[in-house]
Amino acid sequence: MSLVRNRVFELVRGEILTCQIRPGEELRENELAKRYGVSKSPVRDAMQKLEFEGLVEIEPRRGHRVKPISVADADDILELRAMLETGAVRLVVEKASDAQLADLDKFRTADLTSVSAFAAYNRSFHHALASMTGNRRLAEETQRLMEVYDRLCLVSLSTLRREDALAEPLADHNEIIDALQARNGAAASRMVMRHVGKSRGSIMRGLGQRSIVD
Repeated sequence: MSLVRNRVFELVRGEILTCQIRPGEELRENELAKRYGVSKSPVRDAMQKLEFEGLVEIEPRRGHRVKPISVADADDILELRAMLETGAVRLVVEKASDAQLADLDKFRTADLTSVSAFAAYNRSFHHALASMTGNRRLAEETQRLMEVYDRLCLVSLSTLRREDALAEPLADHNEIIDALQARNGAAASRMVMRHVGKSRGSIMRGLGQRSIVD
């Protein structure tokens, strides 16, 4: 992929994942090409790749639109996240150095006044855990999964009081960090499962209040 095509793809993908382009919104090639200062060709290529990733779909006789949030897909994402992360924390306990575990202290605090700021912090925390396993593929898959998970949070949690909704997951992170620094893999795995379970409840409640959800 050329630099221009890659740039356009990353720009559109980033706007979709951060909900600057909303679920269900129509994507017009002419408008996107004008916005990014390119021809329609790299925009068309981006649409094809985003369709393959499941972020964009074709609307008959109308073109492309951002794929709406699906409750069933959200449930699948959360289930996959639990499977990946419960295994990941056990590997972290086995493989991470004492210095790496101590460095997790930087994730004990976060900005709770903004869902988008917390989403960025959350993505960094979970990607850091996956990277500490030493398994490159696990880290890559976790990063991709958390990017999609962020979109769920931005859509669902925007209907909730921010600090009330975000203080609990931050407390969960602190408990997970405590267990990891104690090298207690079983406890860390249980805490991750409970943490994802609570996220599932909050996200499903939030999605139920949104008209842009299928």
